Amino acid sequence: MVDSQHERIGVAILGSTGSIGRSTLSVIKRHSDIFRVVALSANNSVEDLARQTQEHSVPKAVVADSTALNDQKDLPDAEWKSGPDAILEVVSDPEVDVVVNAIVGSVGLAATLASLEADKKLALANKESLVAGGPLVIEQLRRGKGELIPIDSEHSGVFQCLRGEELEAVSRLILTASGGPFRTLTEKDLKVVTLEEALIHPTWSMGQKVTIDSATLANKALEIIEAHFLFDVDYEHISAVIHPQSIVHSFVEFVDGSILAQLGFPTMELPILYALTYPGRLSDPDLRTFDPSSSPSLDFENIDEEQFPVFCLGVESGIRGGNAPTVFNAANEIAVEAFVDRQIKFTEISLIVEETLISSSMHELNTIDDVFEADRSARELAKEVVELL
Repeated sequence: MVDSQHERIGVAILGSTGSIGRSTLSVIKRHSDIFRVVALSANNSVEDLARQTQEHSVPKAVVADSTALNDQKDLPDAEWKSGPDAILEVVSDPEVDVVVNAIVGSVGLAATLASLEADKKLALANKESLVAGGPLVIEQLRRGKGELIPIDSEHSGVFQCLRGEELEAVSRLILTASGGPFRTLTEKDLKVVTLEEALIHPTWSMGQKVTIDSATLANKALEIIEAHFLFDVDYEHISAVIHPQSIVHSFVEFVDGSILAQLGFPTMELPILYALTYPGRLSDPDLRTFDPSSSPSLDFENIDEEQFPVFCLGVESGIRGGNAPTVFNAANEIAVEAFVDRQIKFTEISLIVEETLISSSMHELNTIDDVFEADRSARELAKEVVELL
């Protein structure tokens, strides 16, 4: 236990108004004797950020949208800043020990790199950082003294199973996917699903983008790419299976045939707590314990590649390498945005992603500017495809 505020672990939460950010605040609130929130950031949800800042007595608040603070009145007593550069200032703050990057989308890459460059412990929920700029992130991790602990439940599971193990002993990684709300539907049924139906996830409570990515299994493709970089495992040794109960989060198979799995009832608070406390563990009575005798039956099935074409496109882009994962991620973000805006059908998400990948020139990425340019170009192409549908 920690006795004074000065000794408490300082945490900055980027994307605090999203589902991961809110869950992180809940975890920290239960363990306020160990952690303190130094800074919060949001894109443009000023009212929600203001409530969080006041409720948790946070001294610093950042809004990424440079115009979002214009004409704002009655903000809580805190140091308020706006703009992308302000987020980079936060992660390098000497009061910050742990950065939780829960920003949605590829815009989180700059914060990931800045956190590692500042030698922080980075609790990473922004999978797009590794998808869009994986080589850059891993190079910065190797070059500095920062740590990267994944928050995604699947990668947290693999991370825990690999503790104390040599990479040479690993035969393969198997991630699990819930299958989303449409795993039993036919191709004909999928053509008429609505936005409201896509946003009802059977086991997890998440934001719009991640929930729709779960329905298309784009999220699982992103996670396979992320696992490739996180654990330095070839794509041919990483796979995914559908597991509707979402209790087993991942498997690690070793060369001798032994398999370790990480289990837990669906809650993001468990991997968040693990990331915050790593390399130790902390008791939390509020988290549901696993009782095998009361657990539902655990089912597993292969992913139907015809039913989930976005998943296949994502994995293929990872194998292709270079800017292909960046293009895939950018095109998927534009397609999901168009679906949320009711411009396209659910089944047209894969068409936009595929056409953008076909139309994009492939090349290597050497700098963060290369990543941003590949992302920008892919978004423009994807928007053109949306307009043609």
